[in-house]
Amino acid sequence: MTEIEYKVASDFDQAWLNLELNLPLPPGNNGAPNPFYVDRPDNPAARLEKQLLLPQSEPPKYFFSGHRGCGKSTELYRLAANPEIRQKYWPVHFTIREYADINDLDYKDILVAVGGQMYNQYRAQGGKLKGELLKELDSWRGNLVQMVTTLTNGRLSDMEIGARLDALFANASLKIKLEPKTRTELRQVFERDITGLINVINLIATGIWVKEKRIPLVLIDDLDKVDHEIAIPIFHGHRETMLQPQCAIVYTVSSSLFYCIEFEAIRSQAIFLPNIKLHPKGQPDQDNPDGYRTLQEFIFKRMRPDLIDEDAVKLVSSMSGGVFRELCRLMRGAIIRAMTDTDKEGKINKEHIEKAATEVRGEYRRILTEEQRRILFSIRQTNQLAHPDKTAPLLQILAALEYNDDTWFDVHPVLGVLLEEMRENEPA
Repeated sequence: MTEIEYKVASDFDQAWLNLELNLPLPPGNNGAPNPFYVDRPDNPAARLEKQLLLPQSEPPKYFFSGHRGCGKSTELYRLAANPEIRQKYWPVHFTIREYADINDLDYKDILVAVGGQMYNQYRAQGGKLKGELLKELDSWRGNLVQMVTTLTNGRLSDMEIGARLDALFANASLKIKLEPKTRTELRQVFERDITGLINVINLIATGIWVKEKRIPLVLIDDLDKVDHEIAIPIFHGHRETMLQPQCAIVYTVSSSLFYCIEFEAIRSQAIFLPNIKLHPKGQPDQDNPDGYRTLQEFIFKRMRPDLIDEDAVKLVSSMSGGVFRELCRLMRGAIIRAMTDTDKEGKINKEHIEKAATEVRGEYRRILTEEQRRILFSIRQTNQLAHPDKTAPLLQILAALEYNDDTWFDVHPVLGVLLEEMRENEPA
């Protein structure tokens, strides 16, 4: 697998790599910005940073959301590397995908990952917790092992206390992710003693604070990939439990949660990362220069300007709807066409962008129902959501897009032709 070098591409092969659709951007040395990073106008992630730095009576909890491909993972990387954040907090950054099955996720799985990652990352970086705390944790471990014998198979009995705890947290996460039978058993155990699990998390958090004089800040990525039906019981049904750990936490959550009544209880703690606005509400023919400048910068940090025509840059920016991931998808489609173009000009032109957009439109054509097309048509006409419950899936697949200001909505630009076809086919 070819590694990204984070340098401006001088050919299409490197440009293809640089425009990977799922490419979170880790910061450089000492928290320096990634060479590919592009700051967005009025970045809400900056507001999240400021709020975390304000005085807090309790360790804060935030719910970080945005549409797929808008840059949430990259912003979490930047947050974890921010020197001011690191001065106040001890960051623990991980993706839930590595420690649980996101297709079968339970709130207890997340809490186990929180405690396990705080403990393991602290130990991995040379941190040492006090002996009294280790004994308390080991007592909890012993009770857990007795209740779920499949967890250890007897392998841990002769190890040192610290090593036993290392193995417990590593094994628990691995078994929760990979073994459905043990996953069920562990959940049953934790359900009987959820207070004990929360207490363990708090013991670890307190132990780190005592040693480092910094509160642990847990940043959990990829929780937004969880299906809506799984997310509701976690963040609504068990909201109070998810807020109990005595550490700061930023949960990523699906944008679909913003459009359901159950989310009202945590809306005040939510930060939404919107798409890049390319035109004012209700004025699609009036360009927003800052938005286009942002997307142009995104492209030219990844590839040289002489690889694409100027009018093609404008068109692909417009067709992306201001979504970084969609910009990459269209650019990759155009690169393939430019590479196979018999004219061999070695540049991406408008025709290549248009053909890439046609391909994306075809994907939507196959999956959108007649009712969904009518909803999208209404959104394009009004810039509002008439049926939030029915629109949430359209926002998840980026058929409908949200923008900031007073919060308004539009349709993915590639769908314009599809919606016009629908209107032309309407009976007179």
